[in-house]
Amino acid sequence: MILKQTDLKDAYIIELEPITDERGFFARAWCKSDFKKYGIDIDIKQCNVSYNKKKGTLRGMHYQVAPYEEAKFVRVIHGAIYDVIIDLRVDSPTYLEWTSVELTAQKRNMLYIPEGFAHGFQTLEDDTEVFYQMGEYFHSESARGIRWNDPSFNIKWKIEEPIISEKDKTYNFW
Repeated sequence: MILKQTDLKDAYIIELEPITDERGFFARAWCKSDFKKYGIDIDIKQCNVSYNKKKGTLRGMHYQVAPYEEAKFVRVIHGAIYDVIIDLRVDSPTYLEWTSVELTAQKRNMLYIPEGFAHGFQTLEDDTEVFYQMGEYFHSESARGIRWNDPSFNIKWKIEEPIISEKDKTYNFW
């Protein structure tokens, strides 16, 4: 695996290092000891799948507050997404900054999102399926969101006029 630091402190893009032959390839996608070298020590508690019928579907910006902050790994298993994270950690040098990455089933890349980040994505293809490995269980009393179009962040989404849930439309601005 190759870990590449994003523009935000402690968040990484993870790429596979395939060993190929005439059959296809083999690659390691998870290694606790390798992740620890980068300060990633996550105990996976829950895995989630998000299936999205239409290109332009936007989910986010979601996070959980203490004591149930959650780190997560996000990977696309079918289709493609424009994945966005916002650093909400007050003591971070990248506090309130955002970055984005395209995750695709074809690239097989993954994003590590530390605790204290808001996360959202927009699908770039129909029939996109996203797989999450979560470091915390879902706790509805700690679940929060930030409006996807909050002018405080001015996130540049790829597709105008997204398909978005009523709940995500009601989140407050920062």
